[in-house]
Amino acid sequence: MAKKILIAEDSATMRYLIMSTISALGNYEIIEAANGFEALRILPREKVDLVITDINMPDINGLELVSFIKSNPNYKSTPLFIISTEGSERDREKGIQLGADAYLVKPFSPEELQTLVKRFLT
Repeated sequence: MAKKILIAEDSATMRYLIMSTISALGNYEIIEAANGFEALRILPREKVDLVITDINMPDINGLELVSFIKSNPNYKSTPLFIISTEGSERDREKGIQLGADAYLVKPFSPEELQTLVKRFLT
């Protein structure tokens, strides 16, 4: 059965890039959310195996999304990656402190994302 990955990213181009990078690995079902609010609406309806989020999004930003997911007992153990243009050490530390399992800075290496997906989902 295909593992499900939720991608919360407000840029359609970046969502496509992340999706195609993961799709190259094979058997994954990808669910798209254009912002954090949409991601929160999807979570109760779909059992996802991984969440990938941007930080800078309208409505609910990625850090708020990470905080919600990691404080909710239903999703606490779900792996979560942040992919963001916010590349400072402070931003990275904040994301990891909130519970992100990995933090990639845009532009990211497709191989690095694929390695992380394989490590957390196989």
